Amino acid sequence: MLKKYSVSFAAGILAGVIYTVLDVNSPAPPIIALAGLLGMQIGEHLIPLVKRWKTGQPVNLLWFRHEYHHKIGDNPPPSGDKTS
Repeated sequence: MLKKYSVSFAAGILAGVIYTVLDVNSPAPPIIALAGLLGMQIGEHLIPLVKRWKTGQPVNLLWFRHEYHHKIGDNPPPSGDKTS
């Protein structure tokens, strides 16, 4: 648990350094911050999605719920969900 917070803190420091280099005031204007968060989310989920497509495995709602439900809601996936 502490590792997650440490990594998040380090990423925040890195973002602050990047803001300084780019001469963007921190906190960034809301649209820039939201664009950055969207990019982070896409980047985090793009690699598993592409790997699944490349191996020919289906990308469907059942897989999505199993893979991401616990990350979004902080709860384990429903017991009936299984990946194929």
